[in-house]
Amino acid sequence: MTQNSNMSDNVTPLRIADHARAIRHVFVRDLLLQADIGVYAHEKGLQQPLRFNVDLTVSEAAHSDELANVVCYEDVVNRIKALVSGDRVNLVETLAEKIAAGCLEDARVLAARVRVEKLAAIPEVASVGVEIERSRQD
Repeated sequence: MTQNSNMSDNVTPLRIADHARAIRHVFVRDLLLQADIGVYAHEKGLQQPLRFNVDLTVSEAAHSDELANVVCYEDVVNRIKALVSGDRVNLVETLAEKIAAGCLEDARVLAARVRVEKLAAIPEVASVGVEIERSRQD
């Protein structure tokens, strides 16, 4: 780590918004929901707290101050809520993949980075989970 850096050499800095490439960054931060998720018997049938963070790389279009011209973060949140309240999944990895796939259904979304954290899975830690990044090329 360099003297002027707080980041390890093996961490790629997050840079999504880019004027030169007409890229916009749409995000959802720290969405907290309860979900029945987990592979262990003591997890099944019980709601546990999850935290979601989503970063989307979005191709900009001509902006006319109309909701239809942008990727709506409320739609992203509602999609996550629907997935959590829908069919039960065992793994946060599966849930993250479903969220990313749903985001990529919008043709303007070029890439999706999704983090899903279980906040009470292991008492000694603040959270455990997964972060994935998927793009149209995947």
